Amino acid sequence: QVQLVESGGGLVQPGGSLRLSCSASGIDLSGYYMEWYRQAPGKQRGLVAAISTGGNGGYVDSVKGRFTISRDNAKNTIYLQMNNLKPEDTAVYYCHEPSTNIWGQGTQVTVSS
Repeated sequence: QVQLVESGGGLVQPGGSLRLSCSASGIDLSGYYMEWYRQAPGKQRGLVAAISTGGNGGYVDSVKGRFTISRDNAKNTIYLQMNNLKPEDTAVYYCHEPSTNIWGQGTQVTVSS
């Protein structure tokens, strides 16, 4: 059974940092383009960042320069390093494998003083 499990969320003050992890079982992530999405209360789920199999990352404008997506194929894990967090980054963050439409359960990120 294919499963994605996110971790690393939490409560952080504005300007702080968090690193989210997306660990996989039942699938070798090294062969897949992967994405991070987020969903804030009352809003639609939206794409945040994506990474190619070669490790090239892409970002929405609102997180460029602050977030970095990466992958560790040996650990079968995708990461999202989030720096200089803002209150508007508060959301549930999900990892997603688009070719088979697999989603993780999400991890809550709250940015508040």
